[in-house]
Amino acid sequence: MPIRHPGRWIAAGIVVLLVASLVYSMATNERLHWGTFGQYFFSRPILDGLVLTLELTVVSMAIGIVLGIVIALMRLSPNFVLSGVSWGYVWLLRGTPVLVQILFWNFISAVYPTIGLGIPFGGPSFVHIDANAFITQFVAAMMALGLNEGAYMSEIVRAGIISVDEGQYDAAAALGMTRMQTMRRVVLPQAMRVIIPPTGNETISMLKLTSMVAFIGLADLLYSAQLIYSVNYQQIPLLLVASTWYLIATSILSVGQFFLERRFGRGTARETRATMLERIVRGLWPRHDELALGEAAPRVPEEHR
Repeated sequence: MPIRHPGRWIAAGIVVLLVASLVYSMATNERLHWGTFGQYFFSRPILDGLVLTLELTVVSMAIGIVLGIVIALMRLSPNFVLSGVSWGYVWLLRGTPVLVQILFWNFISAVYPTIGLGIPFGGPSFVHIDANAFITQFVAAMMALGLNEGAYMSEIVRAGIISVDEGQYDAAAALGMTRMQTMRRVVLPQAMRVIIPPTGNETISMLKLTSMVAFIGLADLLYSAQLIYSVNYQQIPLLLVASTWYLIATSILSVGQFFLERRFGRGTARETRATMLERIVRGLWPRHDELALGEAAPRVPEEHR
């Protein structure tokens, strides 16, 4: 028979009581102005800010993932120049605040008013780009967040590659594969099980990190809420609106992360982790086979006990 745990149910009851009291207190607090919350929850400025936040998250994470893979491969390269440059990139980008990097890219035209592509060290330039027109607020935020994320993603990818057994490299070399073929066909598919969980966390962090672009006047979700409450002075309801949309977006990303982990975790010895809904259902209504587990076991005769 399953062992009963009355202490767990008592603790669960106390937690439910505390959560219910908190929810009731917030729902009945007139100072939260829930009418204002409902008025602006689906307003056009808030939804436009949400779309911009999601676009910035997707583009910045795409840049960060691609850069992370390249920098990680450079870091693991036997060439000391490539390894040293990649180490310096990670050291610089991780060692300075993200807000400083956003402000730096926003004012980059003060240092480089014209961006030229051509022969370096004073040689002729074939392409001239006006930095003021090219580096918009969105581009500045995208470059800062993407380059910063690339430094963190490189360490995540490097950790995943290192986790693969050395024998896999030897087996690939015995089959005649090159280093790049080994990485693409053998190492990276196995390293994904280690790379996916922290990458999901980084995506969720990036979604919230985009709120820093408000410092350069980019109308993301948070800055759109700030523009509204700077007029009607309803700070708390508008901050609740922004927080709720952030929670919805991060919850969707968390669900996607969970199923990706389950997919790339197949074939491991560890049992597949159940979803939160499955755990709640099992806790409230245990399955018949689990309750009858004790009855299914063979009974020991009295004379042999």
